[in-house]
Amino acid sequence: MKQKKHAKAQATPKAKGKGKSKSKKPAGKARLAARITSAALFLALAACCTVGNWYVHHPREWLEEHDAFYTAPLRYFGDRTAFLTDAIGWTGHDTVYDSDEPAPTNQVFFAGAPERTGDPAPNDIVTLQRGEFAIGWSPSLRHPVWAAYHVVKDARFTTLQRPNFHKDRSVASSPAAADYERSGYDRGHMVPNRAIVTRYGPDEQQKTFLMTNIAPQRPALNRGPWRELEQLISDLWTARYGEIWVIVGAVSPAANSGRTHIEKGAIDVPSHYYMLITAQDNDGVRSLAMLLPQSSQIGDFPVHSIVTINELESATGLTFFPDMPKFLARPMKSDRPTRLWPVRIRDLVKFILVRFT
Repeated sequence: MKQKKHAKAQATPKAKGKGKSKSKKPAGKARLAARITSAALFLALAACCTVGNWYVHHPREWLEEHDAFYTAPLRYFGDRTAFLTDAIGWTGHDTVYDSDEPAPTNQVFFAGAPERTGDPAPNDIVTLQRGEFAIGWSPSLRHPVWAAYHVVKDARFTTLQRPNFHKDRSVASSPAAADYERSGYDRGHMVPNRAIVTRYGPDEQQKTFLMTNIAPQRPALNRGPWRELEQLISDLWTARYGEIWVIVGAVSPAANSGRTHIEKGAIDVPSHYYMLITAQDNDGVRSLAMLLPQSSQIGDFPVHSIVTINELESATGLTFFPDMPKFLARPMKSDRPTRLWPVRIRDLVKFILVRFT
């Protein structure tokens, strides 16, 4: 009897051991399934990012033509991937052309002031010289049609407290600052406060707060892609490319096409805004033209607003770079970049913060 009890006692742990080995099989299958699922999700995400990167580098009109519910993931992941790969120069291309001409020295304009060619630009543009910048003012629209400034590489002044907006007493058609109140529009700087104050000091900063430097911008545009581009110019692109020349402005429909106004002050409300950015370094002369709708949203990626300079001239009724040699101007105006200018690798974190802060 003692031997039988001993045999039974020995049999019990064996049975338990066999039970444990059987329970491992479902757990192993679950882990394998989880790994396969994770790998599949990763590959799907990588595919969305890769194909999306290719997708979003097309012009805005192409994207609008091919827009559909199934392209939404490509747009979402592609925008965010290209945002980084463009910034470090892995994807996209710039418009850069060799030039034997030296870069301008201490000049507001890179190759001459914009010139009117026809509608929709009004025929009453008056040039206001402001020292470190200039404005193409329209008395009938009561806002700038264009404004030009240049940003040297090194910031010599710290950012100061923002002054108040003031009516420009030297211009009879200048609105008052109060004319924009409760209008639904921001007082949008054409020549930006930050770039001017950090390079040229508080006296020049005060001039950017005159109402002849202001145009009505919806808050989402002014505080979103417009602000983002201003900071890239002021802080990051100058660090990589040196001195930068900028022409910005507002586009309003032709007089016979119907316009909207801010009732108080009868200030025209533009339908679009634009930037034309130029730099010259050892690679050559590079340019970047953008046309942003007034309806832009705060999270929009500015890369989708890139146009050729020829397209910008058609949209504005202006010609740019009138003093540039034709052999350089002709190809530069017809070439369309597919990315914003890259930044230095060490500035990549700053580049990301510009967008998300």
